[in-house]
Amino acid sequence: MTAQLRDPRLWGWLVPCQIALVAFFLRLWHLAEPNKLMFDETYYAKDAWSLLQYGYTRDAVEGANERIVAGDLSNLFTTEPTWIVHPDGGKWLIAIGQELFGMTSFGWRFSAAVAGSVLVLVVMRLALRLTGSLAFASIAGLLITIDGVHFVMSRIALLDIFLTLWLVCMVASLAADRDWLATRLERGVPVGWFRPWQFAAGMCAGLAVGTKWSALWVVAAFGITMVLWEMVLRGKPASITDGAIRLMRVGVPAFGHLVVLGFVVYLATWTSWLIHWEVFAQRFGHGYGDIAPWGDYLNRTDPTWFTAVTDPLRSLWHFHVMTYGFHTGDYLAGVDHPYQSNPAGWLLQVRPTSVDTVTDVAAAQCGAPTDSTCISEVLILGNVVLWWTGTIALLAAAVAWVKTRTWVWSVPIVGVAATWLPWFTVGSRPIFTFYSIAILPFLTLGLVLVMHALYEYFGRPRWYWAPIGIFLAAAIAMAWWLWPLWTNALIPYDDWHARMWFDSWI
Repeated sequence: MTAQLRDPRLWGWLVPCQIALVAFFLRLWHLAEPNKLMFDETYYAKDAWSLLQYGYTRDAVEGANERIVAGDLSNLFTTEPTWIVHPDGGKWLIAIGQELFGMTSFGWRFSAAVAGSVLVLVVMRLALRLTGSLAFASIAGLLITIDGVHFVMSRIALLDIFLTLWLVCMVASLAADRDWLATRLERGVPVGWFRPWQFAAGMCAGLAVGTKWSALWVVAAFGITMVLWEMVLRGKPASITDGAIRLMRVGVPAFGHLVVLGFVVYLATWTSWLIHWEVFAQRFGHGYGDIAPWGDYLNRTDPTWFTAVTDPLRSLWHFHVMTYGFHTGDYLAGVDHPYQSNPAGWLLQVRPTSVDTVTDVAAAQCGAPTDSTCISEVLILGNVVLWWTGTIALLAAAVAWVKTRTWVWSVPIVGVAATWLPWFTVGSRPIFTFYSIAILPFLTLGLVLVMHALYEYFGRPRWYWAPIGIFLAAAIAMAWWLWPLWTNALIPYDDWHARMWFDSWI
């Protein structure tokens, strides 16, 4: 296994860009359908529009969803700020699409389609770095392009596709930093405190956490991993003292780039909140339900330049504490949802998430038998050919990492562990399979790395491409079979039921 590129630089960009464009075209196809606020779009699309209109998120009025669908955008919000439970970073990205195309279903989904397509490109470039093979990098891009979790999440205004993009960009930057460092150490070029790729990784880390707090697990996991990569690259220290000094030289820049810079970027995602902090303090800061007042500083009548800076930051801290309590407290612990799922089944796609379903449509609308009906659904269900084989390959990747101790294997293993295992600690609050969108890139990388390792092991035989071709054909066929469930297609009930292989899919 090698991380050196074996393909011309130009083709290493052209082919990934072409596949990403194909992914973009597929995700734009009938993107505006259905013309409604599906699932949690009811929160994020309206929050994004409110950010555009007022600079901060406001409560929506009763019946806002119906008015938005009808094209009536007047007086959609009250003057009260709404309690957002995720940072504004991802919602500002949704707002870009709304700025371009308006408060329409196409507008609020457009940015997700762009992010999903860029994600395909970044995964391919990372796969190219890890394998050195454009062919296997192309396989990674194709597999993600035809996966249902990625496809649907790229066509709906939720935050998770943006979260995943920033996380993979962070990991790709750290992998680039590792190769950047290896080249300089090999040439004997001095390495300073500033590391451009670590800087990029810190920016992406801050944007990821500024989209959803769950990114913290991944940032922490790969922060430790990047330090271990560099310690191994620099070789065995001469003594314990030398090892401690080296760890400081490695760890301090890593901490500065990933944590300090990341925190600054994270804080920047709250800029609009900080500018309008007083409206949030007025509603929530003097006591809100069971939430205690934030402090007497809110009654200050003689502000100074110092308190003008500290009071917004203190209020933001209290807002974080309040929101953390929402995520971890009794409120969500007592809530059930028909599509909640146990993370133990995420890799096998045991319980997909239905974000929109219309049943009992007249049979004539879809050519169903007269004694039947039609149904349409948008179901976040992965391409099981990819997910099931990827899970098996992940086990092989773990074994390969232990046996070879090659750094490339750590990328999928650490990535899957950091995006999946923390959800087992959540407890009884409702969580959903679509969170697995963050797992998908690393699962795919693990599968492609195993494919490539076997190709190298057998001496790069021509016959190897026959089983690869069969596998890809099976994945494409599965995508075709599940396509109606991903795209809100109106189909006969019997055709829909034939695709429900397990009761847990219904």
